[in-house]
Amino acid sequence: MIVSDLKPPYYAVIFTSLLTDNLTDYESTAERMEALAKEQEGYLGIEYTRNELGITISYWKDLDAVAQWKNNVEHTEARNRGREQWYKQYQLRICKVEREYGFQK
Repeated sequence: MIVSDLKPPYYAVIFTSLLTDNLTDYESTAERMEALAKEQEGYLGIEYTRNELGITISYWKDLDAVAQWKNNVEHTEARNRGREQWYKQYQLRICKVEREYGFQK
């Protein structure tokens, strides 16, 4: 689903990853992280695709909300497990969105 009701400015956290073959509990943890993020103050939405190349974009009100999510204990545990087990490589980018537009039929 494409998040289409955001009003700039806001922040996008783009997480791109290459997965290993050892994906035990990966999907359930990803689902838990999505549910947990939705509870965080400043959370605005999420878009993702989870294949060999995974791309997750979460949207946040401000940099304080991004930092609170980064420092969430359960999220930190999941990140650590990702480094140990699920990811061959990942890149994280934090971007300020100042303008957006879209199309829908």
